[in-house]
Amino acid sequence: MGTDTGGWFRRFHPAGEGAPRLLCFPYAGGSAGAYHALSAALGPAVEVTVTQYPGRQDRRREPVVVDLRELADRIAAEAAALPTAAFFGHSMGAIVAFEVARRLETPPPVLIVSGRRAPSRSRQEGAHPMGDRELLDEMARLGGTDARLLDSPAFVRMILPVARGDYQAIDTYRYEPGPPLDCPIVVLAGDADPLTPVEDAMAWREHGTRGGDAFVFPGGHFFLDDHLERVAEIIRTHVRTGDRVAPKRS
Repeated sequence: MGTDTGGWFRRFHPAGEGAPRLLCFPYAGGSAGAYHALSAALGPAVEVTVTQYPGRQDRRREPVVVDLRELADRIAAEAAALPTAAFFGHSMGAIVAFEVARRLETPPPVLIVSGRRAPSRSRQEGAHPMGDRELLDEMARLGGTDARLLDSPAFVRMILPVARGDYQAIDTYRYEPGPPLDCPIVVLAGDADPLTPVEDAMAWREHGTRGGDAFVFPGGHFFLDDHLERVAEIIRTHVRTGDRVAPKRS
């Protein structure tokens, strides 16, 4: 059961006293529940809060935000009142986390980005809004969704409006050059990710001023699912320190 910490934020597990905080941002088509397993793996050593975008789960009656900058504006207005936390985002969530961090007076202690090319490497790859078949084919190609669910008419009716809006938001996003974030950036990438070539992921390091770290995993776009414990270990380490070490394979 999640704990409602406001209209935009959810918590699933208790944390120990004095635990460092992590604010997570879901991928396109995802909800706060996508990070339930990661929250369990990190607790109680890390206090995990997850952003819940409009249009899904308990916010399903709200319209999906199809402009990523608007989404970042709205989240930043709420996140400014939260205690200081490291940021973590996968895929679209990495860009949302970055844009929210840019809008805050004080950046997060560390930004951990996963499965997404750097903002400066963003580009539009399709026409929007996407058709149903095109969306379903793309979701099947990337993985992360049980193929049996994609054959369920009820599930498809529920997920398509969310996925369509999110895909439009991330695919039409354009980076506006500005000062790098005054924090370390830690990069996680899959070596066979069809959306994010490793060199495009490594370009994230151009967007921070305090070094960071980089890890390349075997796997595709949702390599997190196969390497959850290792990802949790990396996050636990980097929410406590901003040490810079050489990029490595995990």
